[in-house]
Amino acid sequence: MPVRVCYAFGVFGFITETFRDLISRGGVVMWPLLGLSLLSVTLLFERCWFFIRTNHPGRVSRVRAMASRLRQNDTAGAKAIAQADGGLYGGVVERLLDEPVSEAAAMDIIESQRPRLERFMPTLSTIITVAPMLGILGTVLGIISSFELLGDQAATVDPRSVSQGIAEALITTAVGLVIAIFTLFPYNSLRAQVNRSLSAIETLAWAAVAGREAQVPDVSEPAGDAPDIIK
Repeated sequence: MPVRVCYAFGVFGFITETFRDLISRGGVVMWPLLGLSLLSVTLLFERCWFFIRTNHPGRVSRVRAMASRLRQNDTAGAKAIAQADGGLYGGVVERLLDEPVSEAAAMDIIESQRPRLERFMPTLSTIITVAPMLGILGTVLGIISSFELLGDQAATVDPRSVSQGIAEALITTAVGLVIAIFTLFPYNSLRAQVNRSLSAIETLAWAAVAGREAQVPDVSEPAGDAPDIIK
């Protein structure tokens, strides 16, 4: 056990030292890049956890069951499943059952859930765009620093000082691209989950509309005695 603890502390110390060296060599732009990376990881974790709970197989099967009950206008059965679900789709079904269902009301319920599903998605999209731009900014600052040293005629330029500016330029570009790439793939997966959830909510809403309309009697024909048939 002590060997494992020592090994873990050694690995942690190595990672910490490497991280500090990377930050110092990358320059001032590394700090906003670090902030973007932490923000990206936090938001991705929250969104992934949300959609894992929302679209797991058991909940998807409940959506099909609730849609079937709503088409049959079985409000009691649909409400029982919705209360057992206790999630996003269950709340939608309870709203559909509590309000007079029409096409306008169905669209309103669908759109009311969009902000909840797309939460933090604009921020993640902004991180994908801004991270490479910050990397390019670090590149420009590093190159400017190198050229300032090369243009200084008053003293002999140390090649190591020039290489430090070049390293700053390359490191910030690489880090910005890494943040954007590792945010882009989960972001696209989350967009697919948003569309999947909206499709499920639309299915529930239109199932409720169809179930209510099926129970409305046809009053297009005037009431009264049927006309005699002339033979």
